Amino acid sequence: MKIGIIGAGNIGGNLTRRLTALGHDVSVANSRGPETLTALAEETGATPVTVGKAARGAEIVVVTVPLKAIPDLPSGLLDGAADGVAVIDTGNYYPRQRDGRITGIEDDGLTESRWTERHIGHPVIKAFNGTFAQDILDRPLPAGDPGRMALPVAGDDETAKRKVRDLIDALGFDTVDAGGIDDSWRQQPGTPVYGLRDGAEAVTKALAEASPERTPEFSG
Repeated sequence: MKIGIIGAGNIGGNLTRRLTALGHDVSVANSRGPETLTALAEETGATPVTVGKAARGAEIVVVTVPLKAIPDLPSGLLDGAADGVAVIDTGNYYPRQRDGRITGIEDDGLTESRWTERHIGHPVIKAFNGTFAQDILDRPLPAGDPGRMALPVAGDDETAKRKVRDLIDALGFDTVDAGGIDDSWRQQPGTPVYGLRDGAEAVTKALAEASPERTPEFSG
């Protein structure tokens, strides 16, 4: 499968490593330009590209950049992507630590991923936002293993959500359907499921126990 990854930080870099190892054709981009991705490309066989070219021909595109950088992504980001492209949003809102106050989230009550959708003009599937980057490398297990971790996955497009859940399964993790994008507050920073390393039953319980109120640490 052709996959585009926009953002080559901890999550983006480790997804590049795992997805290329699984045989996928991965293009990876960052804000500093493809020439800064030479080492990652040599390590993994991924193709370094500009952000504007990352989605070309891709069946899945991963957007894994700081939330404050979403409005700076180029227009037409998904032009040239495959029909029915699934877009994974790994983003989190960190107003105090990184992003500053975002009005659409604070005043309009949008979830992080709904706000992201409106900027990029395409539905997204929220996944990996509460996953420790190193776990992508260290914690995959075969399907059916009792110690297998589960990740929450939210989104409105059921076809795209299934595509993403199947990819996560291939990466070595179970998934739990966390509802639509308007429900994705259940996996935002400060909720019980955020950073949880456990199986599907515990993840389901944690999602149910979440509160829509942001904790002071994650409120602007």
